[in-house]
Amino acid sequence: MSTLLAVESIEVGYGDVTAVADASLVVRQGETVALIGSNGAGKTTTLRAISGLLPLRHGTITFEGERIDGLSSSEIVTRGIAHVPEGRQLFPTMTVAENLDLGCRAPAAKRGKKETLARVFELFPRLWERRRQLAGTLSGGEQQMCAIGRGLMACPKLLMLDEPSLGLAPVMVKAIFDNLVRINDLGTTVLLVEQNVLRSLELSDRGYVIDNGRITLDGPATELLGSGHIKQAYLGL
Repeated sequence: MSTLLAVESIEVGYGDVTAVADASLVVRQGETVALIGSNGAGKTTTLRAISGLLPLRHGTITFEGERIDGLSSSEIVTRGIAHVPEGRQLFPTMTVAENLDLGCRAPAAKRGKKETLARVFELFPRLWERRRQLAGTLSGGEQQMCAIGRGLMACPKLLMLDEPSLGLAPVMVKAIFDNLVRINDLGTTVLLVEQNVLRSLELSDRGYVIDNGRITLDGPATELLGSGHIKQAYLGL
């Protein structure tokens, strides 16, 4: 598989605080890759750097062989990266349909809007049922479906998700993870940040562990699941 995203020795921070230091990772075309770590380890910061929301202090980020660090977030979306942020960040006074439409800003996404919307509704039938409902009145699980759907409306080559199961009931967690498998099977590469380490590694091809802003472990997901460090630090075994 060819390399889709390459993050090389990046350093990112907030003011005088360095949140990510000398971190590198690769996501290949067609994979699902998990980025795991404790709270405050640098997972969200890494995604925000990739999507252009935070500038790099050092390092490079390339997508399909071209550097994207330094581009605006809107330009990065146009290149083919969609970021579903932690907390969903929908517009609560807009309808489900209007929130989904906001994901369809790039010219290529607009051209395929009808087909993409049909695919989103096929993945998440509940969004079709709630399409005229205000997003702020949805359940937490329905809001997460809408946030993922909005990301898919950009027709991304790479979909990045930050804690998609956070705060959801187990039945909704299962539905979200089942759909992530389907999304990947349909050809979208996935980079997943997720508190549920077991579930995220079970559906991923490979994984990276980030600790205090540094990548400390990486490998095939099956190997990470068997790692004594992972079992002790994240699975409570």
